[in-house]
Amino acid sequence: MFIGEFKHTTDAKGRISIPSIFREDLGEIFYITRGLDKSLFVFTQKEWERLDEKIKSIPFTSTNGRLFTRFFYSGATKCSLDKSGRVLIPQNLREFAGIEKDTVLIGAGSRVEIWSESVWNDYYDTELNYEELAAHMEELGI
Repeated sequence: MFIGEFKHTTDAKGRISIPSIFREDLGEIFYITRGLDKSLFVFTQKEWERLDEKIKSIPFTSTNGRLFTRFFYSGATKCSLDKSGRVLIPQNLREFAGIEKDTVLIGAGSRVEIWSESVWNDYYDTELNYEELAAHMEELGI
């Protein structure tokens, strides 16, 4: 399970250091793709394969299914860490998430999310209404 929040800097080549607490659980091969709310999602190989099976079961006749499938897979890249514990984030994904230099990596249970620090701060400050969220927790069964 991935938990925590960590600030890092993206270097000039687009590499970012993955926090050591995430490295072992990510494994040798992992996947980065477009996420939601202008973030990037990072999945372990096992979680990627689980999601892949679910997505493959979506009928191609479903318009929303095709839209999601294209969004999810077209931005995906298979990754590994270099010997310094960094990963290269492709330019198209950096552009999608607005990542220039300062980033925030958060643990989100089954995945890691990578955010531009400014996008994360805006999201955290304006999108999160804790009282409203708490009211919805019951609907989610929590």
